[in-house]
Amino acid sequence: MENTLIIESTKNPRVKTINKLRKGKHRLELQQTVVEGCREISRAFESGWNFIELYYCPELYLAVDEDLLVEKIHKSGVPVFQCSEAAFRKMSYRDTPDGLMALSPLVGKKLDELDLPDHPLLLIAEDLEKPGNLGTILRTADATGVDAVIACDHKTDLNNPNVIRASIGTIFFMPVAEATTEEMFQWLEQRGIQSVAAVPGAEREYTEVDMRGGAAIVVGAEDQGLSEKWIQGASHRVGIPMLGKNDSLNVSTAAAIMLYEAIRQRRKGYKS
Repeated sequence: MENTLIIESTKNPRVKTINKLRKGKHRLELQQTVVEGCREISRAFESGWNFIELYYCPELYLAVDEDLLVEKIHKSGVPVFQCSEAAFRKMSYRDTPDGLMALSPLVGKKLDELDLPDHPLLLIAEDLEKPGNLGTILRTADATGVDAVIACDHKTDLNNPNVIRASIGTIFFMPVAEATTEEMFQWLEQRGIQSVAAVPGAEREYTEVDMRGGAAIVVGAEDQGLSEKWIQGASHRVGIPMLGKNDSLNVSTAAAIMLYEAIRQRRKGYKS
């Protein structure tokens, strides 16, 4: 490929920069993150995402279309670097890398930057700790047509490469924002959007609340659930029936159940 730069050494400055981005403080400092994997990079690129740089290693390719993707991104004007296997493995976040990695601007918007329709369906995830859960929630939100996902008082960095990986690139075309609980309450009230909080042991089941109008489904941390602020401040508190010995579901599972109920209701038409 013409005009392709070569990275051979594991001590190359760009290799060192990628490794620094493993830590959230460096991602914030540099306003950059890492996207690894053919599928993730392809989805981001197809959605119009602008990469800063692209790195590839043909010796590690797992499929047959990586070269075509590299060529497309190269033609779009993104600087492209071919890496030795040793250099690429030094940068890789994965046990089995597939030979593609990109340097990317950070993902995430402010609440007022969200472009929402009338009667939006939102998902608010409070205080999540596990990148895999947040990434899975993003995939579910995309599957259910959610208009935006909002990370509230979050412990998990939206731009953690493991969130990007678990979302399989969904984070690049799903509107995602960050906010505090106080900001969320004010923002929802100003827009007349009801909040529906998933709370174990709630008297009402999740099917008993009308979610055909503007609605924000709120799920909490994996271990402690929602904070008392959300339990007391939400428009509705609902539970999901638990018929076995366990008293709670994985947060991504709970979110999926409630989102698909919202879809079922909305297929009947919006609340007048």
